[in-house]
Amino acid sequence: MKITNSTQRDIPEIFRLYKLATDFQKEKFPENQWPEFDEKLISNEVMEDRQFKLVIENKIACIWAITYSDPQIWEDEGEESSIYIHRIATNPNFRGNNFVKIIVDWAKELADTQHKRFIKMDTCGDNEKLINHYKKCGFDFLGIKKLNDSSGLPSHYHGADVCFFEIKLKRP
Repeated sequence: MKITNSTQRDIPEIFRLYKLATDFQKEKFPENQWPEFDEKLISNEVMEDRQFKLVIENKIACIWAITYSDPQIWEDEGEESSIYIHRIATNPNFRGNNFVKIIVDWAKELADTQHKRFIKMDTCGDNEKLINHYKKCGFDFLGIKKLNDSSGLPSHYHGADVCFFEIKLKRP
């Protein structure tokens, strides 16, 4: 197993995994699922080294993106002490491997090298099973609320209940 930055060559597979994840969401959570993401968004994340992949036996098993600022969702303008994890999508052939826990461990190492104090994540919809899964992976569940301004965000945020999660890291 290896975690590395995604490349431009990975973009078709990234979109395939997003489509499969969206199909899964439609089946399990018909009230809220991901929209089709803009290729420019993903391409920019790849160019900025913010799109990652977990590779097993030369196959992309899981993907996700990070950002270092997320004021529209988190309303923490100027917050520079966090890593925000977005859009975890697992290849269906690799489901059940608890990749979120692996991503959390990876994010903790990244946060340590960059002197960050928090790992934050959000998800849309009131999904108790997913909330409990994220809690088991080390996140504190901070609650659910609607965003004050979702303009410019992907459509799954518009009018949605957003769940907020955080891991506070121990810093000297």
